[in-house]
Amino acid sequence: QVQLVESGGGSVQAGGSLRLSCTASVVVYSTSCMGWFRQAPGKEREAVAVGWSDGTMTYYADSVKGRFTISQHNAKNTVYLQMNSLKPEDTAMYYCVAGARWFDGGRWSCPSVTSMYNYWGQGTQVTVSS
Repeated sequence: QVQLVESGGGSVQAGGSLRLSCTASVVVYSTSCMGWFRQAPGKEREAVAVGWSDGTMTYYADSVKGRFTISQHNAKNTVYLQMNSLKPEDTAMYYCVAGARWFDGGRWSCPSVTSMYNYWGQGTQVTVSS
């Protein structure tokens, strides 16, 4: 059974920062797109940031570009999400994900589609107050 172990959520005021971490097995980490989705109450789950272990094939949601950064620590099989300039609308449950890359338009990429991710962490809550 694949386990994705998350940490780093919490509560912060608007403008603050948080860093999420997600650790996987070496097999999952080295052969999967990994990253983060989120779901706010009453809203659909959406991709936040995903990428490959070498830092390529990175996707960011438009709403987080310039504020959030996904990074990888290969020796620890860990992916991070550094979240800066947090806004109240970033409040959500954040889920670590792992899944296959896909080949589209002549190149490989990490998808932003929920259904493409087979493995999900338990979720960590991020709350941003105004």
